Parts: sequence; C-alpha cells; structure tokens
Amino acid sequence: MKTEFIEGIYSGWLAKIIGIRLGAPVEGWTYEKIKNIYGELDHYPVDYHEFAADDDSNGPLFFLRALEDGHHDYELQAQDVADALLNYAPFEHGFFWWGGYGISTEHTAYLNLRNGIPAPQSGSIEQNGSATAEQIGGQIFIDTWGLVTPGNPDLAAKYAKEAASVTHDGNGIYGGIFVAVCISYAFVEKDIRKIIEKGLSYIPRECEYAKVVRAVMVYYDETPGDWRACFQYIFDNYGYDKYPGNCHIIPNIAVMILALLYGEGDFTNTLNICNMCGWDTDCNVGNVATIMGVRNGLDGIDYEKWRKPINDFLACSSVMGSMNIMDIPYGAVYIAKLAYAVAGEKMPEPWNTISQKRIDSCHFEYPGSTHAIRVRVDGLDQRARKDRECLVINTNESAFTGSRSLKFVAKPVEPGENVYVYKKTYYRPKDFHDSRYDPCFSPLVYPGQILHGSAMIPDYGEDALVSLYARDSRANKIYEGSKELLCKGEWKELAFTIPGLEGGLIDEVGLCFHVLGTHTQVFDFVGLIDDLYADGKVDYSVEFSKESEEQWTGLHKEISQFTKLKGLMYLDSGEMHLSCSDFAEAYTGRYDWKDYRVKFFLTPMTGKNHMVNVRVQGAIRSYAVGLLPGGKAAILKNDNGYVILAEVPFEWSCGKEYCVDVQVSGNKIYAEIEDCCLEAVDEDKPYLSGAVGVSMQNGTHDRYRKIVITGC
Repeated sequence: MKTEFIEGIYSGWLAKIIGIRLGAPVEGWTYEKIKNIYGELDHYPVDYHEFAADDDSNGPLFFLRALEDGHHDYELQAQDVADALLNYAPFEHGFFWWGGYGISTEHTAYLNLRNGIPAPQSGSIEQNGSATAEQIGGQIFIDTWGLVTPGNPDLAAKYAKEAASVTHDGNGIYGGIFVAVCISYAFVEKDIRKIIEKGLSYIPRECEYAKVVRAVMVYYDETPGDWRACFQYIFDNYGYDKYPGNCHIIPNIAVMILALLYGEGDFTNTLNICNMCGWDTDCNVGNVATIMGVRNGLDGIDYEKWRKPINDFLACSSVMGSMNIMDIPYGAVYIAKLAYAVAGEKMPEPWNTISQKRIDSCHFEYPGSTHAIRVRVDGLDQRARKDRECLVINTNESAFTGSRSLKFVAKPVEPGENVYVYKKTYYRPKDFHDSRYDPCFSPLVYPGQILHGSAMIPDYGEDALVSLYARDSRANKIYEGSKELLCKGEWKELAFTIPGLEGGLIDEVGLCFHVLGTHTQVFDFVGLIDDLYADGKVDYSVEFSKESEEQWTGLHKEISQFTKLKGLMYLDSGEMHLSCSDFAEAYTGRYDWKDYRVKFFLTPMTGKNHMVNVRVQGAIRSYAVGLLPGGKAAILKNDNGYVILAEVPFEWSCGKEYCVDVQVSGNKIYAEIEDCCLEAVDEDKPYLSGAVGVSMQNGTHDRYRKIVITGC
C-alpha cells in the first residue's frame, strides 16, 4: 500500500458516481436519440437537486462488505458475496432491477440463493442459461474489487471472479475480472493501452469478450481520429441485435473500450464519448469513469463541471436505512480501510484515526471534498434574498485536525442574521428529483447523542458566536448548544448533547454562526468548520402516531424511519401494521449500535410467529425475541435462517398488547415479557452491533404502538 492510494480510491469512487449520474438520464437510449435531443452531450443532462439511488452504486458498495462480514480472513469466496447480496438487498424492491426470474440476471440469482441454490451455481450457465448469465451485471457491480486491491491486479482478478460468479458466468465473469484488473492496475500504470492489455491478460484469449476488446483496439489503430466511425463498426458487428437478453455484456464493453481509446486520456472526453454511444450508459460510463478517476486522480476531474453538482452526496437503497445516507468520502474511507486490512498493513495518520472513529464523520481530508455539507442564512425579515449566495470550499488554509477543513462563504449577510452550516441526516421522497431504486432511510443522528464539531473565523472574517445544533423535524424545532465567542484565527472545539425526545426525528445537524456587529452594511461572511460528527448513547422513542407513510414510485410506500425487507406495512389509527403470507421484516436505527435496551409495544393480530429484532445487521443476520406457537417465548438467532437460542413457556394471545423489553450487552441477550424472563449467550460468532426491527413468519399480522430505545 502507498499513501497516495488513499486519495486514488476516493478519486475512483467519486468518478464512479459521476459516471452513473451522467449516464442515468439517458440509460437505454440509442446514439441517434441522444444526438437528436442533445446534439453533443457534454454535461449532466439533468440538474438533479438530489440524485436518488442507483443499482450501479448499490452493488459495488454492499457486495464489498462480504470482505468484512465473511469468516475467511479476506480469502473471499463466492458464497460470502452471495450472503452479502441476501443480507443487504430488500426482497424484490429497490437495490437493483427486479425484472423477473430468467429476465433480470440479478433477480434470477437472488431467488436461486433464497431457495437454497448456493453460489456459484446460483449464477451459472448450467443453472440459468448463457443468455441470462452473460448480461452486463458481471462488470457493472465490480469496481470496488479493483479499488480495494490498488496495484494488486492478481488479487483484484481473484476477488472479481468470486464476486461475479454469484450472479453471472462465462463472459459475464470475464467482464468482471477485466474491469477490476483495469481499475487496480490504473493505480500504478497510466498508459491506457497497457491498462487494457493488463485486463486482457487475466481472461482467456479466445473468449468472445477478449475478441471484441481486441477488435475495437485494432479498429482504433487503423482509424484513430473518428470515434463515430468506430461506433458504427461496433453497431454493425456487435450491436444489441446480435446478442440475446435485455443488456448483454458484449456490446457494452465494446463502447467502453472505444471511449477509453478515443478519449486519449482525458477524463471529460472519455466520459462524454462513452455516454454519447448510448445503450447502458450509466453502467458503461460508471465503469470507464472509475478507471479514469484512478488513472487521472482528482486533478484530472473538472471540479465545477463534475464534482460541484454532486456535493459528495450518495443515496443507496439497501435494507439498512442508516447505510443509505452516505457521502462519497464515507465510501472511500471504508474501501481504503478494507484495502489496508487486506494488505495486512496499518493506515497512516490522519487516516487511521479517521477510520477508527465514526467513519461517516465530516473530516474534509480529501482535496475538494464537502461531505454533502450545505449552507443557508436565516435573514432578519425571514424573506428570501434573491442576491443571496452560499458556497462551500474545501481548503488547506487551516484545519482543527489533519490538514484540511471546509470553508463556507455566505453573501450578503448583515449583523443579527444566523448562518447555518449543516448536514442532512434524514431524507424523504420529496427531497429527490426522481425515485430511482426507491431509497428509504433511517436517521444518521438520534436524540440523546453527543454532537461534535469545530469552528473558526479567519483573521479577515467578521465577528460571530457559534453553537452546535440539531433540528427535530417532527416539531420543526432547533435544539442548540451554548453559544461560544469565536476569536479570529483560533479554532473552537464544541460538544452538545441532543436532548432525549419522544417521537423525535433528527433530520439536520450542524453549526450555527450568529453574526455580530451593529453597523447596517452587508458583507460576505466567511468561516471554517471541521470534524463534524455525533456519537454517544441514544435516548428516544418511535411514536407511530407521529410517523408517516412515504410514497415513492407507483404503489411503493414505506413508513418514515423504516426500511422494509418484505411484507405489507402501513399505518392505521396511530399504529404501524406489518403482515405477510410467508415472512416479513422491517428495520430502523443505526447499523453500528452496540449495547442497548429497547422496548417494543406489540399487539399480535393473527398468526403464530411474532418477533422483534435487535442487533440487526441485515436481512440474514440479527437476533429476535418471539412469541411462538405452542405458548412459548424464545430468543432466536438469524444466521440466514432463524434458530432458537433459548425458550420458555409463555401463554400469549392475539389481540393483547405486550411490552417486549430486550437488552443486549456483548454476546448476551436478555428479554422480559410481563413476568416471563429469557436469557441467551451466543458463543458462535455473535453479532455485536446492529439496528432494531420487527419480523414475523407464516401468515402473521402484527401492530406496533411505539418503540423506546436507550443506550447504544
């Protein structure tokens, strides 16, 4: 590992998101349609106010967690990735395209796995046929296997083969290997031709994938100045009409190679050429962008054109809601931390410290990073000023820790106004321009936690007081810490405990700068912030009378703060209902909560299997306390299927509300239901962190009045 790889991982992951956002609005379009509507498309076609989730970023980030969740000391096996797919993907909604068994490759493999067909048979030609197995997904979800093995193409190829084989086979696997190797090798090689040749060296020379890559390379050598002529050659010889299925891998790798060659090493030109070719644009441009992002580095990516509109924000649509609100530096640090672990090395400072504390903290150490921070000004007369402008700028001018911080500029501002510099910690459907892959969320920050942040006014700035704050969206109320006077040129470290709240939902945290002065002139207000994060124990309740049904596309609805694995979930008369024909589960809270106590107020309605969950790490990993058939209560462990850890007699009945009181501490689970007590100690790879949730099996219907959570 080299220190510069850390920034290269960020550059590659950032570029992946840029490529997806560039290609998404024209996904599936032909070259002719793009040309007729846009002429020369050389910019984001849509000005998203927020870009919703996309399968091309969901898959790479959550499949990579197989390295952490598996039990093989980074010796990745296909089943590890299969378990990650089962654990983090909601059942037939969100995450990726659920086009039907035998139509969508990923849907087909997911149902195979769900029904006991193991990986890699789950994605094999033997099981699914070549048309299904050789669609494009083998390479579009593979980028992170190259990013996590920088400069180590041997390991990138090994990981990619295992990962791609869960859902694909044949050319689908070769595509995954090729792309991952190209990304890994781009950390140490800048010659595009050599990067491509390196990728080819890991797949069979006579496979169709390798043949089409070489055919495009030969055409480029013969006609180097005309990418459109090359595209016509690809269209005539390797077009969609030549291959079965909805989105075959061969036509799309052809245009990727075209773009890499005819882009002549320029990041912008390469992405624009790839996008203009049409077909599966977000996938193709995303893969190409990752290679180019690693190769060219941050300096090669135009900030105003590509980075500023994204503002480091990324939404995902896994089944774990608190993992769906991400910023791009979070993903990059997570990948880099794994890369060092895989290499058996320790991260250098300040990165080691960053990776050891809250990995989603706003640290600003990547050049140009903003962590999705926003700025607004509350004016004296509460009227919007048309001339108001707010900017955020990553700077090395000064920092509280590390070497970089975030500078903000609000203009014009006058004394008495408040400048809020903040991060959104919860999102709703109305926040998004679209609803691609229906992301749903649990908050990042909770009542009871301690908010941290540092602030400074530069020597050339205006006087101000500063305070930390959190906003409860339920009451539309701001809770604020003590106001501290800032001395120019000196950093002030702040901490503030958010009060415990019944039914509270924190959707925004940040720093409020109270502008001082008595003069009436307006001026530009400048400040710096650093190290914004929250930690500590939560103290709050989910009051379902205060929750809402959040409408995404079509008939798809979720309950605020919750993500659903499966089942019918709705609100009625101030309570949440969940029902199923086979099984249903829904979750809330943070994925990294450790020791805590939670009380579920549950009323069984019909059925015989009523459960509440703790330490939820996903769809196939959690603990449950359940009311079970035969007049029993039990503690269960979900390890891709529920098994009973402890049970006692307990006569329960439908229609009666029960308070299920559960405590988790280390590997111990303790529960009380009325006068019934249960305890279990898990000695077999215990789950030591996770969110909370509710679940059921076998045609059950439950309702829930509230959930009270303390500790964590």
